[in-house]
Amino acid sequence: MRQQSDRMALLAFGGLLSLAVCIGVSRFVYTPILPFMETGLGISKPDAGLLASANYLGYLLGALFGTRRNLAGSPRRWFLTSLVTCAFTTLAMGLTTNFEIFLGLRLIGGITSAFVMVFGSTLILSRLALNNRSGLAALHFAGVGTGIALSSVLIITVERLAVDWQGMWIASGILSFLIVPFIFYLVPPVSEVGTQAAATEPLRYSRSLKALILSYFLLGFGYIITATFLSTLVRQLPDVQWMQSYIWLIVGLAAMPSVAFWSWVSRRVGNRRSYSFAGFAMAMGVTASVLGDGPIVLSLAAILLGGTFMGMTALGLVEARNMVPDHARQILAVMTLAVGIGQIVGPIFAGFVHGVFGNFVMASLMAATGIIIASLMVWRKPALVGDPHP
Repeated sequence: MRQQSDRMALLAFGGLLSLAVCIGVSRFVYTPILPFMETGLGISKPDAGLLASANYLGYLLGALFGTRRNLAGSPRRWFLTSLVTCAFTTLAMGLTTNFEIFLGLRLIGGITSAFVMVFGSTLILSRLALNNRSGLAALHFAGVGTGIALSSVLIITVERLAVDWQGMWIASGILSFLIVPFIFYLVPPVSEVGTQAAATEPLRYSRSLKALILSYFLLGFGYIITATFLSTLVRQLPDVQWMQSYIWLIVGLAAMPSVAFWSWVSRRVGNRRSYSFAGFAMAMGVTASVLGDGPIVLSLAAILLGGTFMGMTALGLVEARNMVPDHARQILAVMTLAVGIGQIVGPIFAGFVHGVFGNFVMASLMAATGIIIASLMVWRKPALVGDPHP
């Protein structure tokens, strides 16, 4: 029994490392590197938003592919191949200055990030559930914050060594490649951790499930604007420019325990109420990021962002999986698709609004409003799980 428990803990830790590579580094290291790319390449705000959205478009396409019921090859093969590709596209960003190649690399990186999220989370969460260790899901989802924190420390370190933006991308890719072999070992083939029968009935969308999916879209739209441009926001304020690299580290450190915290809250008030409370806190952080200009307020904004977005992401996925457990991979892919659409719209919208108003205030306030609406949409519990009409 103890041996099986240790194996599940190692499996969850493998999941943590996988999300650190594919989300924390591959997707979000763009945020602390972006100010250096703007200085070194003269990238405009609309182009910066376009690069971000290319990654999110890839994430959407990967999630869309993951909704297919029958896929050739094992989920683990998709998972591991995607991890290697994430590491490669991260490193390759530092080997070119061509904007079109940037777009292609961010697109491919987004696709494979979604594959890791969908296939990896399906493998790991299903195995944990089969072994009555669902509580370890918090360790799995802590990978995003871990990756953000690790990559932030890396960027701060190489910045002090006077390394340019290209070196930052290359160093981030090398970090990812160093982590990947451990994941190969910690996430064993499916036959070693048990299998789950495939569902025979098609996935049905209840009203409650539809509301959760729409809320997830608004979550993606709302948080990604601040997540993409937070370091740039800080760089524009002369008195706190010294925080531009540290602010993203604060986000990562706050994200690391956030899933465990909001899971603890959910055990007392339920997944949906915990999701909503996290959303209200996130909206405060998004608002503070553009209405405050001192280090204390901006640090609080970073804490509220980091301390909520992965909590909401995890709670949303767990709640969706609980509602339709026989369609775990499909519903995780649909939820990832929903948040992916929001993440595409967000940076493009923010870049456009910045061009009109000259700042991110209006875009961020609208993002905060979207997050509040998302929180209210799932406040009520579904009438009956499995009932197609609640």
